[in-house]
Amino acid sequence: MEPVRRKALVDAALRVIGDHGSLAVTMSDIARQAGVSPALAHHYFGSKEQLLIETIRSLLRQLRHDTVAALKAAQTQRARLSAVIRVSFHADQFAPNTIAAWLAFYAEAQRSEETRRFLVIYARRLRSNLLADLKRLVPADAAERIAEGAAAMIDGLYIRQSLKSAPIGIEASIALTEDYLNALLATTSPSPKGRSGHIAPPKDK
Repeated sequence: MEPVRRKALVDAALRVIGDHGSLAVTMSDIARQAGVSPALAHHYFGSKEQLLIETIRSLLRQLRHDTVAALKAAQTQRARLSAVIRVSFHADQFAPNTIAAWLAFYAEAQRSEETRRFLVIYARRLRSNLLADLKRLVPADAAERIAEGAAAMIDGLYIRQSLKSAPIGIEASIALTEDYLNALLATTSPSPKGRSGHIAPPKDK
């Protein structure tokens, strides 16, 4: 039962954080949502801080799993870029509670070095996944610039969705990011490497 209960507590933490919009929740709040006693929650995780760290780990694991699966299914470099974009706006990632939890962790990263480290891992993975195929399509300096821009769009659209500042959903967010990539790829000289037709293996560091 331990793995089942640990997962239930992590899922409950995600829901409670999403509902509150911050990490200012108690172990009792999370335990109540999971249907277990606070004592049992402390038994499995020791402290609220450890449970919150496991919650962000869980988000990163799921995102990595989805990304690897999407990259394996893509057949070309351009298709792999689209796969990374679509995974970033997957319905699970775009769920209101998940978005609220990510934002809460970003706020916590200003105070917690451990939380900041996990968010840096996320940012590096996204950049690495974009660069892996952009470098096969355009010169390295252009690939770096386009990857940074695409990552900024993904994060920015995530924030706009959380604030409800624009009536934009999953497909519209994907389309905007794709338009950005298409525009820059169309106006950038191709990379000599891209002419080989080589498809790099799935990469998600």
